[in-house]
Amino acid sequence: MMQRITAVNAKEEIAKLKNEQCAEDDVFFQAMEEVLLSLLPLFKSDEVYAKNAKNAIIQRLITPNRVIKFQVSWLNDKNEIQVNTGYRVQFNNALGPYKGGLRFHPSVNEGILKFLGFEQILKNALTGLPIGGAKGGSDFDPKGKSDFEVMKFCAAFMKELHNYIGPRIDVPAGDIGVGAREIGYLFGQYKSITSAFEGVLTGKPHFFGGSLMRPEATGYGVVYFTRKMLELETKEDECIKGKICTVSGAGNVALHVIEKLQHLGATPVSCTDSSGTLYDKRGVDLELLKELKLNKRVSLKEYTKVHADAEFTPVADYPEEGHAVWEIPCDIAFPCATQNELTVVDAKKLIKNGCMCVAEGANMPSTSEASSIILKSDMYYAPAKAANAGGVAVSGFEMSQNAAMQKWTFEKVDAKLKETMENICINVSETAKEYGVEGNYVDGANIAGFKRVADAMIAEGI
Repeated sequence: MMQRITAVNAKEEIAKLKNEQCAEDDVFFQAMEEVLLSLLPLFKSDEVYAKNAKNAIIQRLITPNRVIKFQVSWLNDKNEIQVNTGYRVQFNNALGPYKGGLRFHPSVNEGILKFLGFEQILKNALTGLPIGGAKGGSDFDPKGKSDFEVMKFCAAFMKELHNYIGPRIDVPAGDIGVGAREIGYLFGQYKSITSAFEGVLTGKPHFFGGSLMRPEATGYGVVYFTRKMLELETKEDECIKGKICTVSGAGNVALHVIEKLQHLGATPVSCTDSSGTLYDKRGVDLELLKELKLNKRVSLKEYTKVHADAEFTPVADYPEEGHAVWEIPCDIAFPCATQNELTVVDAKKLIKNGCMCVAEGANMPSTSEASSIILKSDMYYAPAKAANAGGVAVSGFEMSQNAAMQKWTFEKVDAKLKETMENICINVSETAKEYGVEGNYVDGANIAGFKRVADAMIAEGI
């Protein structure tokens, strides 16, 4: 049985946990290890947290309050019964209702959702909003499915999930594979079952309760955070203007990182998908990218048919230990695709090419080893837990609008998002300085988020 973790035995207990974990929990353990090691300065300097064994805060924080697993049976267009597995990991609600996305993708399993839910606890705490942490989803793949099949799956999924959610209990949002279409179908089924029109989901279409700027929120937020971090560290205004930026991914986050970078005068030159890496040294054509990825849903290789000077590198042409996108010389790198996409090889290549900053748009996109190399280098590092909190921040704004029966303008939401991301950045920076790790935004984010959750857990008892 695991001992109670303190500043004295943290490293030893982490090693034991690693030996006890199942293979499915690899990414969950990676996230947990990063957080626990980041908290050592807090344990050593603050008596309340150093004696956390009395309240078992660490044990309670790394153990989900509830893991819900259920069968999802649905009919495809051939009237054949299909079976998937659905999940909801309700991790911690010390600060407010559980909040976190639903992911529909073949890679979804309990371990990945535990990792995402654990990260969500501290990310949500950093926003300052009264929301807890959760994550859910299914191994269902909406890709290649008809609208009717997606609707039938969402109805079957919500038939089970509705028992565990509510506007003051758990408010899911979208994630990979779950956009406005899926949220709409899920909301419609929830309303049909409960007869309640309430803010039980965020990311809804705007015309029935969604917030403006939700699609842009995570990508814009990453750029707002990065700009503020560079302003604090370099003491320069307009520190993003004129910078060459590489971006991975071609989904919602990546596209809106590219969009906001262009708004601020930077030059994003790349993006990636499962087929390979696109590089356009003149700056990517965002409208064409949106047409290819949002409307036609085709490979990035099609981009070169319009812009012959652009380069496309297929995945098969690059060695597995690295990624072509991080070979491209840049000032700022934005990994926005998926977890553990930026490896040791990639980190070393970025350093060699003179990259000044890594800003994470995806959840935990850098491996532990790559993160360590970045932190030891001269590069600035904006960790995902803080930098990509814009999505959940605007989800929180949507909850506020639903509760008050209001609709905010795009400008109001954007201004509040910018303010929130800048406040997160300042809080993380000041926390790092307070605990003797100035300039380390990874430790600063983990400590700041943990303190807020821990204080609530201690005050609430058990």
